Amino acid sequence: MPSCNRQVGDHPFHIAGKKYIDAVRLAGCQPLVVPGATDAREMQALLDLADGVLLTGSPSNVHPSHFEEGVQDPSLPLDPERDAWTLPFIRAALERGIPMFAICRGFQETNVALGGSLHQAVQEIEGKNDHRGAPDDPKAPPEVVYAQAHPVRVQAGGRLAGIVGQEEFQVNSVHGQGVNRLAPGLRVEARAPDGLVEAFSAETVAGRPVPGFNLCVQWHPEWLAAHNPISLKLFRAFGEACVLYRDRHRAPQPAALRA
Repeated sequence: MPSCNRQVGDHPFHIAGKKYIDAVRLAGCQPLVVPGATDAREMQALLDLADGVLLTGSPSNVHPSHFEEGVQDPSLPLDPERDAWTLPFIRAALERGIPMFAICRGFQETNVALGGSLHQAVQEIEGKNDHRGAPDDPKAPPEVVYAQAHPVRVQAGGRLAGIVGQEEFQVNSVHGQGVNRLAPGLRVEARAPDGLVEAFSAETVAGRPVPGFNLCVQWHPEWLAAHNPISLKLFRAFGEACVLYRDRHRAPQPAALRA
């Protein structure tokens, strides 16, 4: 799990939301929060260690320079330190086939990492709805911000459809940015009523098939995940993929193969 970067008083901190850590445990996995990879050797070590990757949401947005745009609203938080290592890390993890589950910012990071772009303010795009949670009440409690907001329509025959077994279900909506241009090799898994992409999976990276489990969602399944049947299905599917990856890549080899 990548951490975010936050200034607390005069000191920089690496932080990660507890709800994501709890959701990883709900998936049957052991969470490991990492501050980032400063060079290629460190990134290689993290890839060697991971049985799965959970890309968390965050108050910060991906810097628009990564999709060749300027900053539209300077008041919104950015985290260029996270961008600097997660974008190449995402590509490398997918190429290896390490199971990956990406949420909100992680969903947007993945699209950008693979060559896509984002709407910086979905609510300003003609024909799109306002997807921010309680935007008119900055003091709204979490149960209001993360309340179910709209349905998503699941695309038939995809990975998400196979996991949830439903054509439609309700989700929360706590994001101002969203997919504009979908990156090459990505498959739409679900859309909001206004057509905005709400879930996708990576089928290819740089023209090569992605060998492992991956799913990226715009909503927040980690919120009260233990009480949400859809969230439980998603995290259990991720956890099962992590176990399969671990057993396939870390099981002791027979003596003949070691020789």
